[in-house]
Amino acid sequence: MLAKIIKTAFEGIARRFSLTPENCPRHPSNYTPAWVEKDFSRSVQYFMLYMDNDPVGCIGLEHPNSQICYLERLSVLPEMRSRGFGKALVRHGLECAASTGATTVGIGIIAGQTELKEWYKHLGFFETKTISVSHLPFTVCLMEFELGEGS
Repeated sequence: MLAKIIKTAFEGIARRFSLTPENCPRHPSNYTPAWVEKDFSRSVQYFMLYMDNDPVGCIGLEHPNSQICYLERLSVLPEMRSRGFGKALVRHGLECAASTGATTVGIGIIAGQTELKEWYKHLGFFETKTISVSHLPFTVCLMEFELGEGS
């Protein structure tokens, strides 16, 4: 179920940016149950959001060290968007990160996805840098959220 939600949520972005299994095999639009297992093996926690007992989205939280967490694979099914579910998932991820004692939460997005960058900025994230990664056919915008008192 988790793999299907992630794959479905990212298929539109893959089409928009012409991402295929050949030019971007690790893009979430190619997500499989084996990837879920791999994520679990590196201690990524996933949180699912349900509406009327049906899953509508998810978010992953990775905690590689005591200071930082990474939000991964924020996914909301296309037909369920614009209802605040993405914001609720991010807020939950931030709360969980804060509860671990982390001070920073990082994300990486496709730099050309400017509307998503602005959406994250409205949630309190700020851009740290844009990088090129040799195995990706797009540049990556790295963003962070500083956890503090009241987060």
